[in-house]
Amino acid sequence: MHPYYKRKANSRWKKGLIVSFSILITVILVIPALIVVPKTLYTRGDQVEVEQANEGESEATVALKAEDSAFSVEVMRTASEKSESVLLEDYVTRVVASEMPADFELEALKAQALAARTYIVNFLSNTGSDQQVTDTVKHQVYKNDKELQQIWGNDYQWKMKKIKQAVASTVGEVLTYEGQPITPTFFSTSNGYTENSEDFWENALPYLKSVASPWDKESPKFLDQKTIAIDELEQILAVTLPGNDIAFPTTRTKSNRVETIEIGGKTFTGREVREKLKLRSTDFKIAKKDDYLIFTTKGYGHGVGMSQYGANGMAKEGKSYKEIVSYYYQGTSIQTIEDTTPKLLVHK
Repeated sequence: MHPYYKRKANSRWKKGLIVSFSILITVILVIPALIVVPKTLYTRGDQVEVEQANEGESEATVALKAEDSAFSVEVMRTASEKSESVLLEDYVTRVVASEMPADFELEALKAQALAARTYIVNFLSNTGSDQQVTDTVKHQVYKNDKELQQIWGNDYQWKMKKIKQAVASTVGEVLTYEGQPITPTFFSTSNGYTENSEDFWENALPYLKSVASPWDKESPKFLDQKTIAIDELEQILAVTLPGNDIAFPTTRTKSNRVETIEIGGKTFTGREVREKLKLRSTDFKIAKKDDYLIFTTKGYGHGVGMSQYGANGMAKEGKSYKEIVSYYYQGTSIQTIEDTTPKLLVHK
């Protein structure tokens, strides 16, 4: 080969080697960077969100420290008849674990955590910071760690981690109306609407107003039937029913629950009938078959405040816990315990 062409060939070979080496360096540096910070795209409705997989951050969100709790709660245990002193945020965690299924959406669990914390802050600020609460529905259902481990078994770890994440995301937050903690009532499942507070209790609270809750129709507790023998019902309600053509004149509330009903010539409120006959809801209809009455109910619970299955339905649609609570508790705000009830911090 002529020396000139030989030099040209060597030059091209060297340039090609430099380019190949540059590409190799780029691949080595760039590809690991893409692997180190994985991102997963997923859709929710019309939104496209980016979720960053970072285990370190995930672990940090479930760490509840003693200093996160503004005070301790004295819980009277029904079984042992002994009091347990529990840090506030631990109390909230265990109430959420006892009151709402752990497999609900995280935003729904956050809404429940906010309601549970607000309830105890409101209760103690009105009755005294050293007042005891029960572990039943009289106040809020509470089970300690040992009891939850027995109930959940092998599922304890993931369920508790998820609930702690919900609580940690709302630490110190309470729901307020005009600067004061509210009474954040909640229940399992509505009949498609929540109930005005004054239609179940005597007092009308401006933030407990009837709202549509269509998500509840997907709840396994939405419909139920209970059959009661006529002679048993007569004994429970202290009435006598006619033999034939039994009628039950009824008035209903805005949310279609029974307001008043006449049974055997005696007028009852829907709440009275529900409680005496242990029905799931005050939205019920009665049908007679032979010597029995069949009560068909819609919903589960008193119906006032936040529907738990409704909250979960909203969360599935991409709503945040703040949007959930502002929907079910009309006109409320989210503030801190320090700002609303500083007197409770004395016992921190």
